[in-house]
Parts: sequence; structure tokens; C-alpha cells
Amino acid sequence: MLGMTYEHLAVAGVGLFGGLLLGLAARLGRFCSLGAIEDMLYGGSTVRMRLWGVAIGVAVLGSFGLIAAGWLDVSTTPYLGARWQPLASVFGGVMFGYGMALAGNCGFGALARLGGGDLRSFVIVLVMGVTAYTVLSGPVAPLRHALFPQVATTGEVPPGLAHLIGVGTGLPAAWIGMALGLMILAAALASRPLWQKPHQVVWAALVGVAVISGWLGTAHIGATGFEALPVTSHSFAAPVGETILWFMSGSARPLSFAVGSVAGVWTGAFLGSLYKGHFRWEACEDPRELRRQIFGAVLMGTGAVIAMGCTVGQGLSAFSLLAYSAPVTSAAIFAGAAIGLRQLIEGFQPAA
Repeated sequence: MLGMTYEHLAVAGVGLFGGLLLGLAARLGRFCSLGAIEDMLYGGSTVRMRLWGVAIGVAVLGSFGLIAAGWLDVSTTPYLGARWQPLASVFGGVMFGYGMALAGNCGFGALARLGGGDLRSFVIVLVMGVTAYTVLSGPVAPLRHALFPQVATTGEVPPGLAHLIGVGTGLPAAWIGMALGLMILAAALASRPLWQKPHQVVWAALVGVAVISGWLGTAHIGATGFEALPVTSHSFAAPVGETILWFMSGSARPLSFAVGSVAGVWTGAFLGSLYKGHFRWEACEDPRELRRQIFGAVLMGTGAVIAMGCTVGQGLSAFSLLAYSAPVTSAAIFAGAAIGLRQLIEGFQPAA
């Protein structure tokens, strides 16, 4: 029992470490998915979108480095260990993106804003987390499983771009992945405006490090420990629900990577907001705004479970393994967010 307790504490510590980096990046490096989309569509700037490219490039390079070293078995990961479902990626991604626009933040962003004192985000986090677990293992779970069943890829080629190229060329997938990671990183860094914000580039790189640390830590503990703990990295939909359950029944539920990750983001964002002098209590004064945010949180929780990840789960963790689902889900999230933002900003008025 003591050994199992130590292992649970260890994976929670791994999650806490990466979560702290993510929370600090959100507050000190302005790392935000919806903000990047808004800047690109309405602000005429691709700087924050390129920061995501930097984070993805670093995460891909590091994750495939772990694979090359034999420290990460992709068949044990949730993104390459199950068959890809294109319809789930598109449907869930669009739903999540649209909900993100309505709520004003993704799950990760809501946690970061909560760390800065925004009580509106507290409502979003709670609703999204409960909804995610309702769809994952609650009353709606049988319907989700019937529509989008998850099948293991036992004996099959992992559903990842590097592994597909490896089968076609005979080259090791790990080396292909690292080469693609370098290409993504180089493409993201090829921007003069980006280099005018070097501190943001550093924080984006540390976001990639956070993803790598999740894979490395959970894989090592899973391989050397006595209990079969899942190999995972950061995501913020179902893990938020898991954290809520732990806070309600911690004496009956063990600590997990998810709990450490969520707590780390909140703590990192809190410390970052104090450092920047941005911490202040905020609340929602408009019932219509609160209603829109609650509806958006419901859509995010549902969409993330269907798509097997959110902007961080698919946009970073799955992308770090070059899973088929990652670019498709990310594009669907972008499309859903663009639709939602247009509705909020322009009201779907026909062009003049």
C-alpha cells in the first residue's frame, strides 16, 4: 500500500511540475489558444499562433526523443494506443471550439484566469469538468460509446504520421518524428515579429517541455512501479472532472497526474498573476453573459470527451506524438471557435 501511495504521489508531482509551467506560461507568456485565434482572425497578428507552433515543435522533438531512447512506448498512450475516429475528431472539435468562443476561454485558459481571481472562470471550470465526466462515465456514456466506440490498436500500425511514413520508407518512426518536430519548430520561428518577444518564445518552449515531462514521468513510473498507472500528458477537460471528484472524495480516491496537473496550472497562474500585479477578483454582472459561458462550458466538456482532448490534450499532447487526430481536431476547434467568434463579434450579419 505504501508503494502504491508513493507512486500516486509521484505521478501527481509530475503533473504538478508540468502544470506549474503551463500556468506560468499562460500568465507570464500570454500563452492562450482562443487569444491566438482572435489575434489571427481579428487582430492581424500571427505571433501567438506561432507560439503554439513553437510549443508543438519542442513537444514533438522531445517526445520522439523519448521514443528513440526507448523511454516511451506509444502503444501505452491514449492517442496512439486507440484507433483514430475522424468523425469524433471533427464533431467533437467543432463543438469544443464553438463552446470555447462562447465561454471566452478553453479549459486550460479558464483555469489560468481562475488563478488570476476571475470567479466567472470558476463556474466554467466546474460546469465543464462535471459535463466531461457525465459524458465520459455518467448517464450519457453509453450513448457516446455507441456512437464513438474506442478500439485498441493491438497489432496495428499506430495512427500517427511519423509511423505511417516509417512504414512507407522503412525509416525509424522516432527519427522521422524528430525531423518533423524540427521542421515545425523552424517554421514557427521564421517570423521577425515573433523574435521581438523573446520571453514569450521561451515560455512557449517551456509549454513543450511540460508536455514532454508528462510523458517521461508517467512512462517511467508506469514501467518501474508496482501499479499499472496510465501513461499520459496534459489535458484539461475530463482531468478537471477527475480533480473535482478527488476534492470531494480524496479519502477514497488516490491522487493522480490529472489532479497534480490541474492544481499546477491554477498555482502557476496564481503566482504569475501576483508577479505581474494582475491578480484581482472579478465576477459576472450580466446574467446573459453567465448563461452563455455555462452553455459554452457544457459544449467544451462534451466536445473534449468525444474528440479525446481539448486545445491542450489534442493541440499539444496528441500533437507531440503526431497522432492523426491532432491536426484534424485542432483544425475543427479553430473552425468552431471562428464560427463562435463571428457570432459574438459580427452577429452573422451578411457582408456589405
